[in-house]
Amino acid sequence: MSELPGGARAVVLTASNRAAAGVYEDTSGRLLADGLAALGFTVDGPHVHPDDATALESALRAAVAAGADVVVTTGGTGLSPTDVTPEATRAVLEREAPGLADALRRYGADHVPTSVLSRGLAGTAGRTLIVNLPGSSGGVRDGLAVLGPLLPHVVSQLRGGDHPRAS
Repeated sequence: MSELPGGARAVVLTASNRAAAGVYEDTSGRLLADGLAALGFTVDGPHVHPDDATALESALRAAVAAGADVVVTTGGTGLSPTDVTPEATRAVLEREAPGLADALRRYGADHVPTSVLSRGLAGTAGRTLIVNLPGSSGGVRDGLAVLGPLLPHVVSQLRGGDHPRAS
């Protein structure tokens, strides 16, 4: 596994009406921020937003404009009428990475069959990777398991790095 490039920065955004209203604590956002920090990122967040496509799109655009290497969201990826994170993300993405989104759904499917219901997206905007994870702590743990080995290579690539050569 390669090492995360120096100075890598991540932003964590949580989409939750109830957490934004103070009904409960944002545990998935904190878990995600801690997990990204353990991977070597300097982490901004979690920033909690209500399930509002305009607010989420604005927060995503601000993170990209600020030069984040990675923006990971948690929450708002399901089938509920208030789940709008993928729609906000799609408005910001320039290139989708469907294989990554599929891998995230597939990872937990054997243990949590409903993981395939996540509508989360992954892709890039400029030199920033954006990934949507479910709002559950289990979904965040699964997401970190999938992303952890990939993020050093992704960040390197988005910064203009070359593909590693076999010896």
